[in-house]
Amino acid sequence: MDYALMMAAYERKARASASRRLTQQDLLYESLRRAILDGDIVCGTRLASSRTLAEELGIARNSVLYAYERLVEEGFVAATRHGSIVNHVKPAAAQPAARAEPRDDTARLLSRRVRELPPRRASGDAATALRPGTPALDAFPLAQWRTAVERALREVDASELGYGDSAGLPALRHAIAQYVRVSRGVRCQPDQVFITDGTQTSLDLCARFFADAGERVWIENPGYTGARVTMQAAGLTLVPVPVDAAGMAAREEDWRVAPPRLVYLTPSHQYPLGCVLSLERRLALIEHARACGAWIIEDDYDSELRHDGPPLPSIQGLADDTPVIYLGTFSKTLFPALRIGFMVVPRQAVAQVATAHRTLMRQGRVAEQAALADFIESGRYARHLRRMRKLYETRRDGLVAAIEKHLAGLITVSADAGGMHLSVRLDAPLADVDVSEAARAHGLALSPLSAFCLDGPDGRDGWEPVRYNGFLLGYAEATPEASDALMETLAGVLRAML
Repeated sequence: MDYALMMAAYERKARASASRRLTQQDLLYESLRRAILDGDIVCGTRLASSRTLAEELGIARNSVLYAYERLVEEGFVAATRHGSIVNHVKPAAAQPAARAEPRDDTARLLSRRVRELPPRRASGDAATALRPGTPALDAFPLAQWRTAVERALREVDASELGYGDSAGLPALRHAIAQYVRVSRGVRCQPDQVFITDGTQTSLDLCARFFADAGERVWIENPGYTGARVTMQAAGLTLVPVPVDAAGMAAREEDWRVAPPRLVYLTPSHQYPLGCVLSLERRLALIEHARACGAWIIEDDYDSELRHDGPPLPSIQGLADDTPVIYLGTFSKTLFPALRIGFMVVPRQAVAQVATAHRTLMRQGRVAEQAALADFIESGRYARHLRRMRKLYETRRDGLVAAIEKHLAGLITVSADAGGMHLSVRLDAPLADVDVSEAARAHGLALSPLSAFCLDGPDGRDGWEPVRYNGFLLGYAEATPEASDALMETLAGVLRAML
């Protein structure tokens, strides 16, 4: 195969679509990945050795090794003693979906009663240690952010003090589109990006716009309770799908017998277990969703904070015109009080989503949106993420070491590639909810894994009830020294209960 020609063709396309220059290692990786997905490099092909390819292309061998390692990590290539062999990847070619289109009866949509979500538990609770979901706010570059906001305020014109475009500030939509194209492989243009108040708002819009009451939505089990509550509030029928080490484990017969209208999942860092959806399942998901007219809601939770290697590409970017609504937020990467998230909708749904969005949403925080756009485009956001990845990796390692030191035989850490929390199994003969309640009195905010589980319908559908007994432990705010003391406290709680 002429690798130089392949790379040149991909580079021309990348420049035209994303207006960016790629490094040699990224260019090689992305062009090989695209060639495999498109079927230009078939299953069983042995790629050129790293040394040979480096000499052929006139690039550093480390650049070739980087590209090969990423392809192996994502499942496109297998590293064997005979060399790097391309795995079987069924091309996800774009196909027209039989029923995959948004609801266009806007009047009916808007007249639907909007149910209120259950109120949050009142917080007179002092237990905050190990609470998941809150970033390391002490490490946030507040001075830089304050400067960006003050600059934005100085530049705000009186004409921008009205409601503005409900889809969000154009500069921010452009910055997000450019960022997710480069960092997450998302295929989109700025007009496909809609700014929201966060992932919860995005989920509410998806549940009410892309499905009707009574229709099925597949959710991960165990899975994010916020998504579960939102889907229930929209009157959808929840179908819990078990999760294993390779992510959501839907079966072929499930697509035939009880096809969904929506599929909600967290493929890059499954919440709460932390596993990654395999490439094979990602491609199968696209194929099945197209065939039955389903929409995939890809919540890219914690994707930017992966510790072991670069962030994995999105499901949305695996093929052209995928039926995927891609959700992102800045609550975890910057700070929760910012309340800015976004959704990237498929091209065929842009017009209808824009119409409903204008009626359902009102945008504000002009200065914050302008500051965020500047933060992204200036490169400060990317630099902040690099610092946080290193910090969280250190804090994760500190927590794991403390667990091994104080809780050996009582708790087992699950494999986890990154983010801000660990999933752990409780090996002691105790119920996680009981331990959580006891630990709260000592200032520990343990999140029981059993609370993330949902029983399936009845046995006729073949769904087995899922049972997990363990905890979600947030480490973003805990230094290694603090983790050691916290795990010593938790060990004391467990031994007292035993």
